[in-house]
Amino acid sequence: MLTKILVIDDDPNITDLLKMYLEKEGYEVKTAADGQEGLTTFKMYEPDLVLLDVMLPRKDGLQICREIRDHSSKPVIMISAKGETFDKVLGLELGADDYIVKPLDMKEVFARVKAVLRRYAKHDTSDGELIKFDNLEISLQKYELRVKGKIVDVPPKELELIYFLASNYNHVFTRDQLLDKVWGFDYLGDSRTVDVHIKRLREKLEGASTAWHLKTIWGVGYKFEVSGEN
Repeated sequence: MLTKILVIDDDPNITDLLKMYLEKEGYEVKTAADGQEGLTTFKMYEPDLVLLDVMLPRKDGLQICREIRDHSSKPVIMISAKGETFDKVLGLELGADDYIVKPLDMKEVFARVKAVLRRYAKHDTSDGELIKFDNLEISLQKYELRVKGKIVDVPPKELELIYFLASNYNHVFTRDQLLDKVWGFDYLGDSRTVDVHIKRLREKLEGASTAWHLKTIWGVGYKFEVSGEN
């Protein structure tokens, strides 16, 4: 079965170009020209990945990303105009998996699509050992995060990040090391992505326990610190 990709962009030149090149690479592609059509197509088509423009008529890309994340963990790659740093960071905060900056370079698009799909596919093959700390359970097998016994919705890489840090508690990792271990060596983004995901995780884990916390080691990186452990 072909991997299905949904392209949501109001520029027909971009959608036609992406469709042509992605189909040439062996993907099945559908396109949508505005936000509302994009959401409707997403629900009916059930794609394996979404390429989503930020600036769209009817509903913008950030709103669509938020609505997709309300009921799906399928990967989303945002497409933004050059220099739209605010959109880029906000998109990641809303649960986007990656971003691409216009003008599009098709080699970069393919590299990012393949990398994101490869990371997402790991979820189905992971042994998924259950990690437990006070008021915290993380399972890659079920792809589930529980805080104080309640399931908390998390995008794929947030769960991978907290799982990796908790698996290696009290060890400090630089942003580049986390990009390598969690996002993969072929990730083409920058280290700010790690900061965004840490911020989102802290919001979800806030007040869960005093026995552990996500700690920033200034000038170095991050660690999952467990009290009373070496």
